[in-house]
Amino acid sequence: MADQKRPLQAGDAAPAFELASANFDGTVSLADFSGRPFLIGFFRGLHCPFCRRQLEQLAGIEPSLRAAGVEIVAVINTPVERARLYFRHRPTPVTLLCDPDCRTHRAFGVPHAEFVPDGSSEQPDWPYRATMAQFEAARINPTGEFSEPLQPMEANTALNAKDRFELDEADQVIFAKHATQLVGHFLVDANGIIAWAQMEALDGPSSLCIFPTAAEIVAAVGELGR
Repeated sequence: MADQKRPLQAGDAAPAFELASANFDGTVSLADFSGRPFLIGFFRGLHCPFCRRQLEQLAGIEPSLRAAGVEIVAVINTPVERARLYFRHRPTPVTLLCDPDCRTHRAFGVPHAEFVPDGSSEQPDWPYRATMAQFEAARINPTGEFSEPLQPMEANTALNAKDRFELDEADQVIFAKHATQLVGHFLVDANGIIAWAQMEALDGPSSLCIFPTAAEIVAAVGELGR
């Protein structure tokens, strides 16, 4: 299995990127934020109901962060055409960028799990390598919407049904390629240096889909420049 870059931490420089926007025609790059702080989150595609919920949370705190001079950027690995169609009906104030190949996720070191083949002597090393048994044993209920914790794939299916979200062909392709992509949040200061970072589920798959709260993000923004 290929080595993965470790997650970037506070004090690291944010890597360059340029991605297509789902909010409008055109692209957004790191250079566009020169001299301005921003929060950037890296998510799975629209097929992930927990990611959709986190995007709604980010939209809810967007006015507070904008008042503090901080723009919110979210990167999803849904193709731009699909994302533009979805957000045409569900507009968001968050700057939404598309990276179906997860190249910027990789550049920031956001982990993606790979499964150890059955019978392999290779040892699991979460969040980079996991056994299927380890993943199947996980139980999650991060938003409290279930009467009891569910296996992650069951949880996704249940919430997509609740949301009446049907995966189209583009969603299915992304899910097949990047189902085990994790989520990461980074606060980047006006000099392009990471000031705060948070990764999903670093302590194991039962912490999947637990993302930073609105209060945690606002608190991190409040520390900028201190």
